[in-house]
Amino acid sequence: MKVFRGFNHPGVAPACALTIGNFDGVHRGHQAMLALLKGEAQQRGVPSCVMTFEPHPRDFFAAHFKKPELAPARVGTLRDKLVDLANCGVDQTIVLSFDAKLAAQSPQTFVDNVLVQGLGARYVLVGDDFRFGAKRAGDYAFLDAAGDAQGFDVARMNSYEVHGLRVSSSAVREALGQGLMQDAARLLGRPYCISGHVVHGRKLGRTLGFKTLNLRFAHWKPAASGIFAVLVHGLAEHPLQGVANLGVRPSLDPTDINGGRVLLETHCLDWPAELGPDGAYGKIIRVELLHKLHDELKYDGLDALTKGINQDCDDARAWFAARI
Repeated sequence: MKVFRGFNHPGVAPACALTIGNFDGVHRGHQAMLALLKGEAQQRGVPSCVMTFEPHPRDFFAAHFKKPELAPARVGTLRDKLVDLANCGVDQTIVLSFDAKLAAQSPQTFVDNVLVQGLGARYVLVGDDFRFGAKRAGDYAFLDAAGDAQGFDVARMNSYEVHGLRVSSSAVREALGQGLMQDAARLLGRPYCISGHVVHGRKLGRTLGFKTLNLRFAHWKPAASGIFAVLVHGLAEHPLQGVANLGVRPSLDPTDINGGRVLLETHCLDWPAELGPDGAYGKIIRVELLHKLHDELKYDGLDALTKGINQDCDDARAWFAARI
């Protein structure tokens, strides 16, 4: 899959079948939409294309109006979104920066500049709640009329339901926020996971006897948080069982480069000896968060922290043993 920041790039296809959205989590509803898009693209002999936004439009307005509560909790990072879109067979993805200029565009200007001139859209597929343009003035009816006038087909996909529940990023966020990892997996069509490069940390866990793999979650408001039983992919031939903490790294140490960041800190229950003490740094791993053990806890010292981690490891081992 080709990925472009913006559409003013010589590598962008001159025509496409397009869908537009935030695609946070790339859940089963998104997957059904992308399968339909691929079929329509093949019929027209053009590549399938996803247009998505970074930051999320609601992140932009939260910052603009200084109301952080407007920002949605984030299911996935941009990296994970792009990996999931590629796995769905999308040919190209356009990542548009959602800024004041884009937010101020009228629906017609967006159609003219982005859909027609920028991407050469031959077919545009949207969800049943799609809105676009300044003050969300554009809707499906507007887009359909613009397509008739300007020579591209427009289609709308109805909601996708699983066991009577409408699948949406909001539903995934709610499940993750409540620690209902199996419910989230049903909505996503796969276990919830976070991927990225393993980065250096303070190495506090190592001094306590618990080597950790640190991944940065590149958004300040993750949908999930707490302590989880996990599977780690990418370090060994088989997935490794582990326990992980997802949350903000508090720190008063000015030399702590991860202080204040959202981190996924994972301890593998059985560390592969062939990696050595530092063999994981820089590797790209994928961590599946399978079962929530509990919310984050505050400990009053290193002894209490060590005892707590030991208990989490025991609980994770017990949970994995019960699955067999």
